[in-house]
Amino acid sequence: MRTKKETPEKLNFEEEIISGNSNNYLTLHNDDIHTFDFVIDTLIKVCEHDYLQAEQCAFIVHFKGKCEIKKGNLNILQPMKNKLVSKGLTATIE
Repeated sequence: MRTKKETPEKLNFEEEIISGNSNNYLTLHNDDIHTFDFVIDTLIKVCEHDYLQAEQCAFIVHFKGKCEIKKGNLNILQPMKNKLVSKGLTATIE
């Protein structure tokens, strides 16, 4: 005898964030103000990127306009975003 398969209820966006959804992305956006060296150094300090990763992100931001620089829980990404913004960079969490 077959039983009806139950499907889990979908969480709304706020519940996913509160429950530790790790599908959030910290995105860095291009600007015409900061140098590559500044962006690279900031990504190393704030996001704990190694030099090569930070350099690649800086080039992607420059040529594509933005780059997802970190994926994770909102409670981890929010302080990083705040630090990037406090240094004059444009960052969002998507």
